[in-house]
Amino acid sequence: MAESREGLFQQLIRNGWSGFRKGVEKEGLRVDPDGFIAQTPHPEALGSTLMHSRITTDYSESLLELITPVCETTDEVIQSLRDVHTFVQRRLGDEVLWAASMPCRLDGDPSIPIAQYGTSNSGRLKEVYRRGLAVRYGRMMQSIAGVHYNFSLPDRFWNDWQAALGDTRSLQVFKSDQYFWLIRNFRRRSWLLMLLFGASPALDASFVEGKSHKLRRFSDCTLFDETATSLRMGDLGYHNNAQASLDICFNELQTYTETLDRAIHTPWPPYEKLGLKDDNGDYRQINTNVLQIENEYYSAIRPKRSVARGEKPIQALHDRGVEYVEVRCLDLDPFDPVGISAEQMDFLDLFLLDCLLADSGRISDEECERLDGGYQDVVARGRERGLSICFNNELTPTSAAANALMDRLEPLADELDAQDGGGRYHNALAVQRAKVSDPSGVASARVLASMQNANEGHLEWTLAQSRRHQSILKEQGLDPAVEEAMEAEARASLAAQRELEASDTESFESYLKAYQSD
Repeated sequence: MAESREGLFQQLIRNGWSGFRKGVEKEGLRVDPDGFIAQTPHPEALGSTLMHSRITTDYSESLLELITPVCETTDEVIQSLRDVHTFVQRRLGDEVLWAASMPCRLDGDPSIPIAQYGTSNSGRLKEVYRRGLAVRYGRMMQSIAGVHYNFSLPDRFWNDWQAALGDTRSLQVFKSDQYFWLIRNFRRRSWLLMLLFGASPALDASFVEGKSHKLRRFSDCTLFDETATSLRMGDLGYHNNAQASLDICFNELQTYTETLDRAIHTPWPPYEKLGLKDDNGDYRQINTNVLQIENEYYSAIRPKRSVARGEKPIQALHDRGVEYVEVRCLDLDPFDPVGISAEQMDFLDLFLLDCLLADSGRISDEECERLDGGYQDVVARGRERGLSICFNNELTPTSAAANALMDRLEPLADELDAQDGGGRYHNALAVQRAKVSDPSGVASARVLASMQNANEGHLEWTLAQSRRHQSILKEQGLDPAVEEAMEAEARASLAAQRELEASDTESFESYLKAYQSD
């Protein structure tokens, strides 16, 4: 009988462990002193959103995205996040960085300014893409923020793992196959992350003004769902009716890229009715297909590959294979100054590594539908007493399924702590086990309890948290050498954008045509 993957890993790790590679992309709205979405342009002191490697914007001019480099340890990621947050917070004037995933006070779509990236063709493409999102889904959905956790393993591990499995394919093909192995198990287990880390059970009433919903009133201006873990990932958050018909396949790289490519080239009648351009002849969307580009597809996890400027993500994946996975379902932790804690990252490393080591058969259409249903049940009703989920093909109480997964992670934490010489993985696991034992400890329950104890609604409570985080980061200060380097990068990014715009002589029409034909 062939040895299990877990057994092979135990042998491999005892000959030396090469560790993880990880990074974070963390979004957050700039808000004014009253808790209203900032109407000011991106601060020039932060550099160019088009060219800066660590400070950019997502959908809105007000929605900052702060990025760490690829790091080898959790402590490095946390330090990098704290540095960039501190640099930003010290340059926001009287504004603050919003601490929650669900947005601050809004006044409809017009109050959410679309991000601007300058006059270069690549900058205009980014803006047109966002205009497309606005006309397709409205701007409100795009004001939501989250944390993306990027996870990979180094080539030293992949070489050893390939040898242990006796695989003779090219390393590139093998790695892609194994990352999809991990992704399939992530799809089976991602409900656990929503149970533990979903932190958006409430929102400001302005977010749903004029919309149909089933939320209860928490206070005059706050609505909530007492059993939901993440309104961000539910029906009121990220969703796309057109994408429901895509049937994106997560079984292997080829079918994944093929189905995504098909969506980018499949016309969608409602988007065709919107038109490619407005009455002034300005582009309102990149195309009228199901997806404008790959990034429009919403999913809890994505296989990723670093791209060169102007290169399409789908082409990079097709040509060079999967480099890392991006976990996209995480809410901001409103109790942490940088939106994610070290213990959460360590748990994610355990969780994702076990997704690679556990058996991972292909996902059938029937299982896919069942997984989506279970995931949404936990998003919408994760704290409902007696909720059950389909786990190992059996309907199982959510708490029992969660404990079973925690039990799987225990020996893996032993192995990693033995290599690390400490107890960080057992500590991370213990923190999450405690939440399963006492559901009042999950993030969504803590948010509601803290709001109730403070007698504050979503806006007041989150604004207080945001100011507290800003104060903590400002007081801790920033190493002068780090601050000087970040100031230099901000200046260099602005200069790089000016240089690009001065040298960009091709018409946008021609640029867009070439981009879509590649």
